[in-house]
Amino acid sequence: MATTPDFSALRAQAMGSNLEEEAVTVNTRALIDKVLARYSGEWTVLRELLQNAADASASKVTIRFETLPSSSVPVPQSSDPSTVLKHTLLHHSLKRLIVSNDGKAFGSNDWSRLKRIAEGNPDETKIGAFGVGFYSVFADCEEPFVRSGNEAMAFYWKGNSLFTRRLQLSEAQSSPDTNFVLDYRNSTSPIPKLLPLCHFLASSITFVGLAQVELWLDDCRLLSLTKLIAPGVEVKIPKTLETKTHEGLFRIESVIRETVQLEAKWLNIVAWKPKASPIISTGGSTSSTGKGATSTQSLKSFFSRFAQNTNTTVAERAAQEDKETQVAISEDFMGECKATVFLHVSTATIRAKINTTFSQELERATKKPPPKSTKIAVLTTSYDEKSASTSSIIGAASKTTDIFASVLPTKSGRIFIGFPTHQTTGLSAHISAQSVIPTVERESIDLNARWVRTWNMEMLRAAGIVCRIAWSGEIVHLKERLSRSLADSQMTKLKQEHIERVLPEATHMLNQFTFRESTPSSQVGTLVEEAFWTCNHNTTIEILSSCGVMPSQDVRIATEELSFVEGIPVLPPELMKDASGFVQKLVDFGIITDITTGDIKKELERQALNEKQLIEFLHWLGHKARINEVDPMIVRSLLDVAVVNEGDGDNKLGNVVMLGEIKHFINPSRIPGTVPVPPDTLSFKFTKNIDKVQLEALGWEDLQIVPWLRWLVDMSGGRGSLPKDQDLTTSASFASVVLPILSKQWDGLSQSSKATVLNLLNTRTVIPTKLGMKKPSEAYFPIVKLFDDLPVIVGLQSVKDKFLIAVGVRRTVELGLIFEKLMAPPDYSADASLVKPAWSHVDLIKYLASVRNDIPNDDVKRLRDTAICPAEAANGKATDKRYRLIELFEPSDVLRAMGLPLLQWPGIFRSGSEEGKFLTFLGLKKFPDVAELIPLISSAAANGDIGLRDRALKYFVNYHFQHGCSVQETANTKIRYLPLEGEDPKVSVLPTECYINESATVMGFRVLRRDLHPHAVRLGVESHPPILQCVERLVKVPPENHRRAIEVFSYFASRLNEINGRSLEILTQGSFVPATPKPPSSKESNRFLPPRLCFLGAGNDNKYSGIFDYVDFGSTANSFLLRCGSKHEPNTQELAQLVVREPARVFTVLDSPDRYLELLRTLAASWPNLKKDKALVKEMKKVPFLLGYKEFSAQSPSGYRQSRLNNTPDAYVDEDDVGVKTYELASADQIVIVDDVVNYGLFKGNFLAAPMEEDLENLYLGLGSTLLGNLVEQKLQIGQPMEDWSEAAKLETLIRERIKLFMHDIPTDIVRHNAAWVERNLSIIMVRSLSLRKSLRARNVTHTESKTAVQAKDQQLGHRQFLGYTLFVTPGTRDLYDVSQALSHLLLTRPKPQHVITLTVLLETDLYKLRSRGYNVERILQKKAAEKRVLEDQRKQQLEEEQRSISEQEAARSNHQVQLSNGDSSHPMMPGVFPDSPDRRPQSSQSRETESDMPREKRRGGFFSAITRALGTDDGRPPPLVGDGGGLPPPPYSSADPERAMTTTMAPQPATAPQELQQNLVNAIKSARAHNSQTVTSRPEINSVSETQTFCDAKPAQDISFYALTSSGAKVYLSNAMVNKDRFIAQNSTALDAFASVLIDCADTFALSRSSIHLFQDDGSSTIAFNLNQALFFNYRYFENLHLPNVLHGNKADAMVYWFVVLCHELAHNLVADHSSAHSYYTESFLIQYFTRIVAKIASVSRSLGDTNLLD
Repeated sequence: MATTPDFSALRAQAMGSNLEEEAVTVNTRALIDKVLARYSGEWTVLRELLQNAADASASKVTIRFETLPSSSVPVPQSSDPSTVLKHTLLHHSLKRLIVSNDGKAFGSNDWSRLKRIAEGNPDETKIGAFGVGFYSVFADCEEPFVRSGNEAMAFYWKGNSLFTRRLQLSEAQSSPDTNFVLDYRNSTSPIPKLLPLCHFLASSITFVGLAQVELWLDDCRLLSLTKLIAPGVEVKIPKTLETKTHEGLFRIESVIRETVQLEAKWLNIVAWKPKASPIISTGGSTSSTGKGATSTQSLKSFFSRFAQNTNTTVAERAAQEDKETQVAISEDFMGECKATVFLHVSTATIRAKINTTFSQELERATKKPPPKSTKIAVLTTSYDEKSASTSSIIGAASKTTDIFASVLPTKSGRIFIGFPTHQTTGLSAHISAQSVIPTVERESIDLNARWVRTWNMEMLRAAGIVCRIAWSGEIVHLKERLSRSLADSQMTKLKQEHIERVLPEATHMLNQFTFRESTPSSQVGTLVEEAFWTCNHNTTIEILSSCGVMPSQDVRIATEELSFVEGIPVLPPELMKDASGFVQKLVDFGIITDITTGDIKKELERQALNEKQLIEFLHWLGHKARINEVDPMIVRSLLDVAVVNEGDGDNKLGNVVMLGEIKHFINPSRIPGTVPVPPDTLSFKFTKNIDKVQLEALGWEDLQIVPWLRWLVDMSGGRGSLPKDQDLTTSASFASVVLPILSKQWDGLSQSSKATVLNLLNTRTVIPTKLGMKKPSEAYFPIVKLFDDLPVIVGLQSVKDKFLIAVGVRRTVELGLIFEKLMAPPDYSADASLVKPAWSHVDLIKYLASVRNDIPNDDVKRLRDTAICPAEAANGKATDKRYRLIELFEPSDVLRAMGLPLLQWPGIFRSGSEEGKFLTFLGLKKFPDVAELIPLISSAAANGDIGLRDRALKYFVNYHFQHGCSVQETANTKIRYLPLEGEDPKVSVLPTECYINESATVMGFRVLRRDLHPHAVRLGVESHPPILQCVERLVKVPPENHRRAIEVFSYFASRLNEINGRSLEILTQGSFVPATPKPPSSKESNRFLPPRLCFLGAGNDNKYSGIFDYVDFGSTANSFLLRCGSKHEPNTQELAQLVVREPARVFTVLDSPDRYLELLRTLAASWPNLKKDKALVKEMKKVPFLLGYKEFSAQSPSGYRQSRLNNTPDAYVDEDDVGVKTYELASADQIVIVDDVVNYGLFKGNFLAAPMEEDLENLYLGLGSTLLGNLVEQKLQIGQPMEDWSEAAKLETLIRERIKLFMHDIPTDIVRHNAAWVERNLSIIMVRSLSLRKSLRARNVTHTESKTAVQAKDQQLGHRQFLGYTLFVTPGTRDLYDVSQALSHLLLTRPKPQHVITLTVLLETDLYKLRSRGYNVERILQKKAAEKRVLEDQRKQQLEEEQRSISEQEAARSNHQVQLSNGDSSHPMMPGVFPDSPDRRPQSSQSRETESDMPREKRRGGFFSAITRALGTDDGRPPPLVGDGGGLPPPPYSSADPERAMTTTMAPQPATAPQELQQNLVNAIKSARAHNSQTVTSRPEINSVSETQTFCDAKPAQDISFYALTSSGAKVYLSNAMVNKDRFIAQNSTALDAFASVLIDCADTFALSRSSIHLFQDDGSSTIAFNLNQALFFNYRYFENLHLPNVLHGNKADAMVYWFVVLCHELAHNLVADHSSAHSYYTESFLIQYFTRIVAKIASVSRSLGDTNLLD
């Protein structure tokens, strides 16, 4: 790598040289032209000269344009000034520009600086920074002239150099003014547009320190501008304002507010718009009236046709006004207009605080030190002054001219750096910052240069703070106006009219400080705005509200009308509408918010509401609550603080209503609003216009009848505040109002409400009668006229009778009164004729039946409870005793026969008559019910009156359903009345104590008398006793013997369908099955077992009879036991539970490990189902019930290993080698599963092994047993890798072939990796030795043995690392069992010994033998073998054709030699033979030129030589003479070392025949082979070649490994240094396939075996290709860089030619190892021999790709 020179030393050497030094020259004209290119703005010259005048402290500037008359248009003869001025403006051209100012005259420094470019003004208080402003005069002037004081300076050119001459003026020539005289370069410069020029001058005087500017055209003054400044007032800076900028460069010290008056006087012609101008501008001025402007306007008018004219009327009106103005101007060009504007200028004094580094960098950029103090001014317009400015415009053209249009910042102000720039401020205010550093052309602010950018950004932030201070000053002014207005109105509180007076001014102020996007740089406005809003310590700003000027944090935005809280300061609606931009900023920045409920709550706490406000408040709050904008908690909190004053006016106090205590409102459809209501109910006058839904949303309910009535009752009797005329119990008039309301709502009340109303009214005098206020039960309807002195109701005509009846008003006379007056004994007076007889019970019944519907409920109850009727005596007469009607029955013979009490009724009793219905209504019974009959039957039986009992039973049975008796009534009776079959007639039982099925006696139950069986349902008797009772009796008293069990179980078998639920649960858990004692000979009593532990059938024939109980009670009884859980055979769940519960007993009973293993096999077969029972599996893991064994072998492990290595037939099963096995029960974690028989043979006897059966191993593994492989620790010792890996390649081919056969029938659930994965990821490495040391974990047992094959992952061998999975094998004879064992663990999740043996057989056995043994070899390998066979056949056929061609050439050569021997011995040149070919060499050693003496130029030539030289494969040496050699290898190979190149001095040999040469080429092609190793590792070699003294044969080092296959089968080798190989393959797979396709196409031209083609990628290798032991490797990196894009686009021709030549080069290495002349010769021979084939191949590929231009 080349070293970097020491440039510092070189520079010092150059500076110290003696050569002549030369000055740098400058082309002044070119420099000025380039500077002026940056000054492309409008009015640049005037701006610079005005600035110079201001820097010279001038107060007045005069600008005079002198003109030249037109050479084609004569001057008019008229003396009218207007005519002359018009002609001048239209036809004259500019001659000279004279700018004069009355400032300080130039000093010597000024004169010196004037002639120096880029020096600038060193005064940091001045604006000039770059020193190029004055030179803007050269834009239109060639040789300017300056006069100042008593000196003058003239500029003139000499070629491209600018020179000056100064002149000392005489006193007469001197002048106090400074004059700049600029003669225009050409005479065609047009007069500039006057109105834009006037606008520029008006804006220029604004901030520049000039008091007056005049504009003259020849001798006519067009414009006069005057500026007056009133004394300034200091603006107080708020304490909450941060006066320091963001980065601390500037601090605002003070702000002075000044009022500036600008006055303008101008002629009308300034606003004149001439229709055309004959003068065509050829100069560089951008402000002309020539065709440029006309074309621009015409272009605008053209495109305006396509725009949407949305303001057509406005545009037409403006056009009409402009037309009228132009007419007025044309009538009087010399007319004068005047205008005056008033401005506010807030000028801030700013102190700079910068460090030394910053100051130095800034001075370097601006050529002057930064100022320590500077000023920033903000120009705004107040509303009053703007109005005054507008009203002061005078003149016909004044309104349209608007000289101050650019001065007043109506839309967006500008940044002034002395003069206005193109940069806007983003708000309606101008900002003047003379210390802001502009770009060179002074039209924009420099925000690019590093230090300048920081300075300018801080200046802009300072401007934002000054704007905020200006805002504060405007706010103070607004406050003063409000204070004066309040004082003038002699009020103490601001009203709406006060706010409205200042609203226009406030709106103007807000719009003035509304920020918009600034242009052209939006960053400028952003910086100013950011400082404006963030400079205050508090996030607030003072603003006008409905309560005056207040901080924004106290002001709210009223999004809706909230007049009920007038005290909340809100933004006036006019302000929000007309200054929406500023308000939106306040909202966006969170400075002001909407009115919140908290604000409303504070206002409600502060002031009580009047009636109007209350209604509005309820409307608002109800609406918000209804639409869920306000949650119930907030509604409650607002109501709790709201207070209402019911007074009529502001000063009149009334009742105070606390809304927090209100719970109800009045619903006029229920309760009128005129009646008194409780205090928790809001008056109807407040809610009558509010929707009910809104009131309910407030949490209020409409006042219900019951609470209202309760309150009225509570307030009656003088207990409340109600007046007497509203007392419900004393005022008949008030009762006449209340009772109709109750009557109207009565039907809509609930039953509980009605009951409450009745409870409130029944005991109080609320009914008005003719006898006064009475209780309802004391009042009568007017229709009751039985007695004259009854209290009849009055004044309740609108009250419904239904309501009066409900409250207790009587329609009938009181029953007691009737009893008293009508049932009294006869009155025996003196006059017998007046005796009144007493009524009988018959008369009483008839009367009452006639008024039945009017009898009150209480009277009906009294009639039912009073004994008013006698019973029928034995003689048919009435008894003296009277009975209640409920105690009597209707007169009937059937009932009379049973001795029941009957009603005494003379004559025939008719139950259908009115009297009969009324008696039934009062309780007279038609027939006895169950409760009466059953006691009658029971008592008759107990008394021995069997006849009465039978009659009663018969009646009951016959009339059971007829009288509506239910079975439930009879079944649930507690009286014993039913007779039993076969028992004493006097004995009676309950219906639940007897049954009709006589089989129930087996269980000890009673049976109903047989004649009553048909009526059992009516009597409530069941067929069978409840199954649950039967089950409980069975479990409590199980059958004592086998016969009894048959009877009982048979009975239960008849009721199998009833056994379920609880009964089945009891039977399942109960122990009631008698079982034979164990052992049977035992004298113990019977054992009773649960059914689930019993199994049905003969136990002697069952294999589990010794461990389970078997019973047999016959098929019928056994069906009952099956229902209870018994089974014919135990299931695996039960087997597992038994074995886990009693493992030792089961093992003892089975008395054989084989039988116990059989049981375990049963469990293993059902393991998928058993493991679902988590509790059982948990027990199985803990209990030692698994059978394990230890085997002690008589043969040592080494003998076992030796027998296996010898591959004897009995290596795995040797009868003599079977050791002693001891079995024992253990838990799963104590047993080891043998997953490797070799390891087992080594370590058996040291652990408890599981039986070697797959199902049992799965069971053991599921319960927690570990694998033997997990206990065996292995330590692998690997020898050094072998250089020759040919055996590894053969083994790799064998494994890939046979592994597919092996994996074909393997179940997928045990496959770890498939055959395809193994082909991709398994590498085979040949090593010198393998040693494996095995040790058994936790046991001091080790074993070391030599291995022939071991599989490992990520191994490090010396300096080489083998990543991934690698199979290490030893050379020589190896044990394929080791290979199979290593592969099986890679292929299968848990390989079995049979898997290893199977794979070993497949590896050892020939394919034909495998086919004879049934392996479908052809079906699996047929496709791949066929493809290889076809390709190989094609290659062999091509080689055979070439061999045949060589033989024919050999025969022809022999004939030719014969002819030569008989004829002339001359050697004519063969067509196509190279000049330096061996055939052209003379035979005699005397005439032959030695190779070393031949010039290289003579030995190089031809197309193919050029190709080989271009590829670096030709050294220019001639090829050796190759002959048959008697079987010796072709030079430069040696028979002693065929892999090493040798350089020998070739002896003279006969010329090589062409057929011999072709034979050599064919042999080279045949010798190409595939590389069989996974890696390619070689050291770099450099072989000396003795052919030349300087030739050196270099072989670069290679360190690559096989990693992938392309889609065509070509191997891809990657550098071992590559970090992420997967990513490389993924990203380049398509390109690798393309590269392989090109190489295969080239290989096919040679009939070369495709397997000899290898691809490699090594970024560190400079090798294009190399030949390793006849295996050809090609570098992908070169293909990617040279040919990949073209190949991917379908152009393979160039790539195929290139790699064809490379392939020829590498094939030549099959004949010659070194890069000698012989190698070059064979390379060219390959090129010549096969060139036509590659051309044909390229043509074929081109046609297949459809590209006919590939060969062009």
